[in-house]
Amino acid sequence: MFKLQPKLKDGIISFDVNDKTTKSVTKFYEIEPFPNYSSNEDKRSLLDKGDSNDLSKKLKDFIGFNKTFIEIGSGTSQLSNYLAAGSNNKIYAFDPTEPALRLGYNFASENNINNVTFVNADIFDDVLEDEIFDFVWCSGVLHHTKDPFSGFKIIQKSLKPNGYILIGLYNKYGRFRTFVRQILYKIFGKKLIMFMDPYLRSLDKRTSHRKINSWIRDQYEHPVEQSHTFDEVLKWFDNHDIEFINSIPSIGEDENNLYFNQTSSGRGNVVSRVFSQIKMIFGRLGGEGGLFIMIGRKAKKD
Repeated sequence: MFKLQPKLKDGIISFDVNDKTTKSVTKFYEIEPFPNYSSNEDKRSLLDKGDSNDLSKKLKDFIGFNKTFIEIGSGTSQLSNYLAAGSNNKIYAFDPTEPALRLGYNFASENNINNVTFVNADIFDDVLEDEIFDFVWCSGVLHHTKDPFSGFKIIQKSLKPNGYILIGLYNKYGRFRTFVRQILYKIFGKKLIMFMDPYLRSLDKRTSHRKINSWIRDQYEHPVEQSHTFDEVLKWFDNHDIEFINSIPSIGEDENNLYFNQTSSGRGNVVSRVFSQIKMIFGRLGGEGGLFIMIGRKAKKD
Protein backbone atom coordinates (compact mmCIF):
# COMPACT_ATOMS: atom_id res chain seq x y z
CA MET A 1 0.00 0.00 0.00
CA PHE A 2 2.79 2.46 0.91
CA LYS A 3 6.25 2.97 -0.57
CA LEU A 4 7.56 4.40 2.70
CA GLN A 5 7.22 3.11 6.24
CA PRO A 6 4.47 5.09 8.03
CA LYS A 7 3.88 5.78 11.71
CA LEU A 8 0.57 5.07 13.41
CA LYS A 9 -0.58 8.10 15.38
CA ASP A 10 -3.72 7.44 17.46
CA GLY A 11 -5.39 5.47 14.67
CA ILE A 12 -4.17 7.65 11.77
CA ILE A 13 -1.43 6.46 9.40
CA SER A 14 1.08 9.29 9.43
CA PHE A 15 4.01 10.52 7.34
CA ASP A 16 6.12 13.61 7.95
CA VAL A 17 5.01 16.65 5.91
CA ASN A 18 8.06 18.75 4.98
CA ASP A 19 7.23 20.75 1.84
CA LYS A 20 7.17 24.50 2.54
CA THR A 21 4.05 25.26 0.48
CA THR A 22 2.14 22.28 1.85
CA LYS A 23 3.02 23.29 5.39
CA SER A 24 1.69 26.83 4.78
CA VAL A 25 -1.60 25.36 3.51
CA THR A 26 -1.89 22.93 6.44
CA LYS A 27 -1.26 25.77 8.86
CA PHE A 28 -4.06 27.72 7.18
CA TYR A 29 -6.54 24.83 7.53
CA GLU A 30 -5.57 24.07 11.12
CA ILE A 31 -7.35 27.27 12.16
CA GLU A 32 -10.71 26.40 10.55
CA PRO A 33 -10.74 22.85 9.07
CA PHE A 34 -12.72 22.67 5.81
CA PRO A 35 -15.41 21.55 5.32
CA ASN A 36 -16.39 21.56 8.98
CA TYR A 37 -18.98 19.28 10.58
CA SER A 38 -22.15 20.70 12.08
CA SER A 39 -22.30 20.46 15.87
CA ASN A 40 -25.15 17.90 15.76
CA GLU A 41 -23.78 15.84 12.83
CA ASP A 42 -24.09 12.06 13.07
CA LYS A 43 -24.05 9.11 10.69
CA ARG A 44 -27.75 9.41 9.87
CA SER A 45 -27.62 13.13 9.13
CA LEU A 46 -24.43 12.68 7.07
CA LEU A 47 -26.14 9.99 4.97
CA ASP A 48 -29.23 12.17 4.54
CA LYS A 49 -27.10 15.14 3.48
CA GLY A 50 -25.06 13.02 1.06
CA ASP A 51 -28.11 11.35 -0.45
CA SER A 52 -29.79 14.72 -0.99
CA ASN A 53 -26.76 15.98 -2.94
CA ASP A 54 -27.05 14.82 -6.54
CA LEU A 55 -23.28 14.67 -7.10
CA SER A 56 -22.35 12.69 -3.98
CA LYS A 57 -25.31 10.30 -4.35
CA LYS A 58 -24.52 9.52 -8.00
CA LEU A 59 -20.83 9.16 -7.17
CA LYS A 60 -21.68 6.57 -4.51
CA ASP A 61 -23.89 4.70 -6.96
CA PHE A 62 -21.15 4.86 -9.62
CA ILE A 63 -18.54 3.38 -7.28
CA GLY A 64 -20.73 0.39 -6.47
CA PHE A 65 -19.45 -2.21 -4.02
CA ASN A 66 -16.22 -4.00 -3.12
CA LYS A 67 -14.02 -1.28 -4.62
CA THR A 68 -10.98 0.66 -3.42
CA PHE A 69 -11.42 4.45 -3.38
CA ILE A 70 -9.12 7.23 -2.22
CA GLU A 71 -10.05 10.84 -1.55
CA ILE A 72 -6.87 12.88 -2.04
CA GLY A 73 -7.15 16.05 0.04
CA SER A 74 -10.05 14.82 2.13
CA GLY A 75 -9.94 17.62 4.70
CA THR A 76 -12.38 16.61 7.43
CA SER A 77 -13.29 13.54 5.31
CA GLN A 78 -17.05 14.06 5.16
CA LEU A 79 -17.19 12.59 1.65
CA SER A 80 -15.05 9.61 2.63
CA ASN A 81 -17.24 8.86 5.64
CA TYR A 82 -20.39 9.21 3.55
CA LEU A 83 -19.08 6.87 0.84
CA ALA A 84 -17.96 4.32 3.42
CA ALA A 85 -21.20 4.26 5.42
CA GLY A 86 -23.41 1.36 4.34
CA SER A 87 -20.93 -0.05 1.83
CA ASN A 88 -18.21 -2.71 1.76
CA ASN A 89 -15.79 -0.50 -0.15
CA LYS A 90 -12.31 0.19 1.19
CA ILE A 91 -12.14 3.97 1.50
CA TYR A 92 -8.95 5.95 2.11
CA ALA A 93 -9.03 9.56 3.33
CA PHE A 94 -5.71 11.24 2.53
CA ASP A 95 -4.80 14.75 3.72
CA PRO A 96 -1.73 16.66 4.99
CA THR A 97 -3.64 18.55 7.71
CA GLU A 98 -3.73 16.31 10.78
CA PRO A 99 -6.31 18.31 12.82
CA ALA A 100 -8.80 18.23 9.92
CA LEU A 101 -8.20 14.51 9.34
CA ARG A 102 -8.61 13.92 13.08
CA LEU A 103 -12.16 15.35 12.91
CA GLY A 104 -13.01 12.79 10.23
CA TYR A 105 -11.37 9.96 12.16
CA ASN A 106 -13.22 10.86 15.35
CA PHE A 107 -16.53 11.07 13.47
CA ALA A 108 -15.97 7.61 11.94
CA SER A 109 -15.04 6.14 15.33
CA GLU A 110 -18.04 7.67 17.10
CA ASN A 111 -20.45 6.51 14.37
CA ASN A 112 -19.10 2.97 13.86
CA ILE A 113 -17.84 3.58 10.30
CA ASN A 114 -15.07 1.01 10.13
CA ASN A 115 -14.05 0.85 6.45
CA VAL A 116 -12.17 4.16 6.22
CA THR A 117 -8.38 4.35 6.57
CA PHE A 118 -7.08 7.82 7.42
CA VAL A 119 -3.69 8.83 5.98
CA ASN A 120 -1.86 12.00 7.01
CA ALA A 121 0.59 12.73 4.18
CA ASP A 122 1.59 15.13 1.41
CA ILE A 123 0.86 14.36 -2.27
CA PHE A 124 4.38 15.38 -3.28
CA ASP A 125 6.06 12.82 -1.03
CA ASP A 126 4.62 10.12 -3.34
CA VAL A 127 3.97 7.62 -0.55
CA LEU A 128 1.34 5.47 -2.32
CA GLU A 129 2.15 2.36 -4.31
CA ASP A 130 1.24 2.32 -8.01
CA GLU A 131 -2.02 0.90 -9.41
CA ILE A 132 -3.87 0.09 -6.18
CA PHE A 133 -7.14 2.07 -6.41
CA ASP A 134 -10.25 1.60 -8.53
CA PHE A 135 -11.17 5.26 -8.00
CA VAL A 136 -9.03 8.32 -7.28
CA TRP A 137 -10.96 11.44 -6.28
CA CYS A 138 -9.10 14.75 -5.89
CA SER A 139 -11.41 17.77 -5.86
CA GLY A 140 -10.64 21.27 -4.65
CA VAL A 141 -7.05 20.32 -3.84
CA LEU A 142 -4.49 20.57 -6.65
CA HIS A 143 -5.18 24.27 -7.23
CA HIS A 144 -3.98 24.84 -3.65
CA THR A 145 -0.57 23.20 -4.26
CA LYS A 146 2.80 24.45 -5.50
CA ASP A 147 2.49 22.57 -8.81
CA PRO A 148 -0.95 21.15 -9.77
CA PHE A 149 0.31 19.25 -12.82
CA SER A 150 3.11 17.55 -10.86
CA GLY A 151 0.55 16.66 -8.19
CA PHE A 152 -1.69 15.12 -10.84
CA LYS A 153 1.20 13.08 -12.27
CA ILE A 154 1.85 11.61 -8.83
CA ILE A 155 -1.71 10.74 -7.84
CA GLN A 156 -2.65 9.17 -11.19
CA LYS A 157 0.07 6.56 -10.71
CA SER A 158 -1.92 4.95 -7.87
CA LEU A 159 -4.91 4.35 -10.20
CA LYS A 160 -5.45 0.82 -11.50
CA PRO A 161 -5.73 0.25 -15.26
CA ASN A 162 -9.39 0.74 -16.23
CA GLY A 163 -9.88 2.70 -12.99
CA TYR A 164 -11.46 6.15 -12.80
CA ILE A 165 -9.88 9.44 -11.77
CA LEU A 166 -11.99 12.48 -10.89
CA ILE A 167 -10.24 15.85 -10.69
CA GLY A 168 -11.96 19.01 -9.40
CA LEU A 169 -10.31 22.39 -10.00
CA TYR A 170 -11.17 26.08 -9.98
CA ASN A 171 -12.01 27.23 -13.50
CA LYS A 172 -10.36 30.34 -14.96
CA TYR A 173 -13.66 31.44 -16.50
CA GLY A 174 -16.15 30.04 -14.02
CA ARG A 175 -14.47 31.54 -10.96
CA PHE A 176 -14.89 35.12 -12.25
CA ARG A 177 -17.64 36.00 -9.74
CA THR A 178 -15.50 34.75 -6.88
CA PHE A 179 -12.52 36.76 -8.16
CA VAL A 180 -14.70 39.89 -7.96
CA ARG A 181 -15.97 38.99 -4.49
CA GLN A 182 -12.39 38.38 -3.29
CA ILE A 183 -11.55 41.99 -4.18
CA LEU A 184 -14.68 43.28 -2.45
CA TYR A 185 -13.96 41.15 0.61
CA LYS A 186 -10.55 42.76 1.00
CA ILE A 187 -12.17 46.22 0.87
CA PHE A 188 -15.47 45.75 2.73
CA GLY A 189 -15.04 42.58 4.78
CA LYS A 190 -17.36 39.78 5.89
CA LYS A 191 -20.75 41.54 6.02
CA LEU A 192 -20.90 42.25 2.28
CA ILE A 193 -19.76 38.72 1.42
CA MET A 194 -22.49 37.21 3.61
CA PHE A 195 -24.95 39.04 1.37
CA MET A 196 -23.21 38.46 -1.99
CA ASP A 197 -22.08 34.83 -1.73
CA PRO A 198 -24.87 32.48 -2.96
CA TYR A 199 -23.62 29.55 -0.88
CA LEU A 200 -23.62 31.56 2.34
CA ARG A 201 -27.09 32.94 1.59
CA SER A 202 -28.38 29.38 1.16
CA LEU A 203 -27.25 28.21 4.60
CA ASP A 204 -29.71 27.51 7.37
CA LYS A 205 -29.81 30.19 10.10
CA ARG A 206 -28.73 27.51 12.58
CA THR A 207 -25.46 26.90 10.72
CA SER A 208 -22.52 27.26 13.09
CA HIS A 209 -20.18 30.23 12.86
CA ARG A 210 -17.25 27.84 12.49
CA LYS A 211 -18.78 26.27 9.37
CA ILE A 212 -19.46 29.74 7.90
CA ASN A 213 -15.95 30.94 8.72
CA SER A 214 -14.35 27.83 7.22
CA TRP A 215 -16.09 28.61 3.88
CA ILE A 216 -15.10 32.29 3.97
CA ARG A 217 -11.47 31.48 4.72
CA ASP A 218 -11.32 28.80 2.02
CA GLN A 219 -12.84 31.03 -0.68
CA TYR A 220 -11.52 34.47 0.21
CA GLU A 221 -8.36 34.16 2.32
CA HIS A 222 -6.49 31.12 0.98
CA PRO A 223 -2.70 31.69 0.69
CA VAL A 224 -2.23 29.42 -2.35
CA GLU A 225 -4.71 29.41 -5.23
CA GLN A 226 -4.58 28.77 -8.98
CA SER A 227 -7.22 28.25 -11.66
CA HIS A 228 -7.36 26.02 -14.73
CA THR A 229 -9.22 25.29 -17.98
CA PHE A 230 -10.87 22.26 -19.57
CA ASP A 231 -8.19 22.09 -22.28
CA GLU A 232 -5.39 22.13 -19.72
CA VAL A 233 -6.76 19.05 -17.92
CA LEU A 234 -7.54 17.28 -21.20
CA LYS A 235 -3.83 17.56 -22.01
CA TRP A 236 -3.01 16.09 -18.60
CA PHE A 237 -5.26 13.13 -19.40
CA ASP A 238 -3.94 12.65 -22.94
CA ASN A 239 -0.32 12.67 -21.78
CA HIS A 240 -0.98 9.90 -19.25
CA ASP A 241 -3.16 7.47 -21.24
CA ILE A 242 -6.34 8.53 -19.49
CA GLU A 243 -9.49 8.54 -21.59
CA PHE A 244 -11.74 11.53 -21.01
CA ILE A 245 -15.18 10.26 -19.94
CA ASN A 246 -17.21 13.27 -18.85
CA SER A 247 -17.10 16.58 -17.04
CA ILE A 248 -19.17 18.75 -14.74
CA PRO A 249 -20.33 20.94 -16.39
CA SER A 250 -20.59 18.79 -19.50
CA ILE A 251 -18.44 19.82 -22.47
CA GLY A 252 -20.51 20.70 -25.51
CA GLU A 253 -23.11 18.04 -24.82
CA ASP A 254 -26.62 17.86 -23.38
CA GLU A 255 -26.59 19.89 -20.16
CA ASN A 256 -28.54 17.14 -18.39
CA ASN A 257 -25.67 14.73 -19.04
CA LEU A 258 -23.78 15.86 -15.95
CA TYR A 259 -22.42 12.85 -14.17
CA PHE A 260 -20.93 9.42 -14.53
CA ASN A 261 -20.89 7.20 -17.61
CA GLN A 262 -19.01 4.06 -18.56
CA THR A 263 -18.14 5.46 -22.00
CA SER A 264 -16.92 8.85 -23.16
CA SER A 265 -19.55 11.52 -23.73
CA GLY A 266 -17.28 13.36 -26.18
CA ARG A 267 -15.06 16.35 -25.54
CA GLY A 268 -16.69 18.83 -27.94
CA ASN A 269 -14.37 21.31 -29.64
CA VAL A 270 -12.39 24.38 -28.61
CA VAL A 271 -15.36 26.72 -29.11
CA SER A 272 -17.84 24.55 -27.21
CA ARG A 273 -15.38 24.07 -24.37
CA VAL A 274 -14.81 27.81 -24.01
CA PHE A 275 -18.56 28.44 -24.19
CA SER A 276 -19.26 25.83 -21.49
CA GLN A 277 -16.77 27.53 -19.20
CA ILE A 278 -18.16 31.01 -19.83
CA LYS A 279 -21.67 29.72 -19.04
CA MET A 280 -20.40 28.66 -15.61
CA ILE A 281 -20.11 32.32 -14.64
CA PHE A 282 -23.87 32.78 -14.81
CA GLY A 283 -24.96 29.52 -13.17
CA ARG A 284 -24.83 27.82 -9.78
CA LEU A 285 -21.29 26.49 -10.29
CA GLY A 286 -19.99 29.99 -10.96
CA GLY A 287 -21.85 31.36 -7.96
CA GLU A 288 -20.35 28.78 -5.63
CA GLY A 289 -16.70 29.14 -6.59
CA GLY A 290 -16.37 28.00 -10.20
CA LEU A 291 -15.25 24.43 -9.50
CA PHE A 292 -15.33 22.00 -12.44
CA ILE A 293 -14.75 18.24 -12.41
CA MET A 294 -13.06 16.16 -15.10
CA ILE A 295 -13.62 12.40 -15.14
CA GLY A 296 -11.22 10.03 -16.86
CA ARG A 297 -10.48 6.31 -17.13
CA LYS A 298 -6.99 4.89 -17.19
CA ALA A 299 -6.15 2.76 -20.19
CA LYS A 300 -5.99 -1.02 -19.81
CA LYS A 301 -2.61 -2.64 -20.14
CA ASP A 302 -2.01 -4.77 -23.21
